[in-house]
Amino acid sequence: MDSSRRAFICLIIYTTGLLCSAGEEVVRLQELEGNTVTIHTGLTGVQSDAHILWFYGPENADIKIVNSQIIRGEIITDYDSERFRDRLQLNRNSGSLTITNISREDSGVYKLHIITGSISVWSFSVDVYAPVSKPVIRNQPEKRESCSPLCSMENGKDVSLSWYDEKERISSISSSDSSERLHLPLNITNPECSTYTCVAANPVSKQTAKLNITERCYNNTGLSSVHCCGSIEFVVRLVLSAVVVLATISILLYHCTSRSVSDGGLNRKRHH
Repeated sequence: MDSSRRAFICLIIYTTGLLCSAGEEVVRLQELEGNTVTIHTGLTGVQSDAHILWFYGPENADIKIVNSQIIRGEIITDYDSERFRDRLQLNRNSGSLTITNISREDSGVYKLHIITGSISVWSFSVDVYAPVSKPVIRNQPEKRESCSPLCSMENGKDVSLSWYDEKERISSISSSDSSERLHLPLNITNPECSTYTCVAANPVSKQTAKLNITERCYNNTGLSSVHCCGSIEFVVRLVLSAVVVLATISILLYHCTSRSVSDGGLNRKRHH
């Protein structure tokens, strides 16, 4: 490619940031805020004299953030964006881009252009999420005299709130309105010592809170614990009591039998 044609192509890239982008596959990534993230290209060896550019934008990749090229035999890499100041690192061997301390504001579209004898384009859609907050379990305030657990949490992007009975999900809720808290009541269908867990999740993280039925539903409301997990404790105590009684009876029978045998032996000696 002659220098004038190459300069013309570069001018188009610099001014528009949109070249050969129609129809390319978009790779979608979901990342956790604060992590170091590498946008991998899957390439193992980019041509050594390739001109590499990365573009970024919240919706369209129209802001040039990396410009790496060979000038008079020397690799010159410029990181042109104030937004990513000191947080970008290009790997020229693969074209991959590493972003340190990624934030939710870094979500958007990233495009890679590699110019050799032709131009190749890769597109990436990156969604960055904050860690999901831990759910809180309380009794419903309007149902103080009954066992009515309510799980709640701060809402956020793509957040869901679910109740699990053991490993089975029994209810779930989500809302696109992130300004309101999520609330999910629990309908206890199996009080026989089921392990109920409330799980808050988004695509990159989750938090759980376990429900102690005896503490939440019986110690706080005054209901009889015999009808729930206390029933097993009652049975265990009953069995232990029966074992103690049987052991006591066995000991008494043993002593009585031993005494009878001993008395019988003494009487025979006296008779002789």
